[in-house]
Amino acid sequence: MAGRRAALLLLLLLLTALTSVHSQEPKLPPPSPQPQLDTCMPECPYHRALGFESGSVTSDQISCSNQDQYSGWYSSWLPPKARLNNQGFGCAWLSKFNDLHQWIQIDLKEVQVMSGILSQGRCDADEWVTKYSIQYRSVETLNWIYYKDQTGNNRVFYGNSDRSSTVQNLLRPPIVARYVRLLPLGWHTRIALRMELLMCMNKCY
Repeated sequence: MAGRRAALLLLLLLLTALTSVHSQEPKLPPPSPQPQLDTCMPECPYHRALGFESGSVTSDQISCSNQDQYSGWYSSWLPPKARLNNQGFGCAWLSKFNDLHQWIQIDLKEVQVMSGILSQGRCDADEWVTKYSIQYRSVETLNWIYYKDQTGNNRVFYGNSDRSSTVQNLLRPPIVARYVRLLPLGWHTRIALRMELLMCMNKCY
């Protein structure tokens, strides 16, 4: 009986000593919550038109290569004419030169999330862009960045095969940029384009 009491007393002393040691350890503050990072989703579920067709994209936002050489007949086919479903004389952007150095550029006025492109050919002639690539940048002083495919090559977007049909190309993932360029890589008869940009309605930058 005495031995049992001695064992219990020893156990009690050990527990008391352990409790005393733990109570003297410094208490660490609770971990601070991790910031939630806003990451761009691989695909935007909802799109809205930027405003080429509606006219909310103004003429000063749209420019092209060699624009200072557009005079005479070509002055009716300047880049601001590149509006989806535009009709009548001067219903599209016509490039003055038909080579791989041409482009049409859009200034979004602020950094936005672009998720797609709609394209058409010239309304009154069999002229259209059959394929193109996309460049973008967020600041005017930065170099242009090509939109890449999954293999790391410059992605080729396939465009139109007639003058009136609308072809949609979605960007997966979308791009975050202020300046966007479309560079024709192929065309039927002549580089001619009507277009609309699609913007992601979900914030992802």
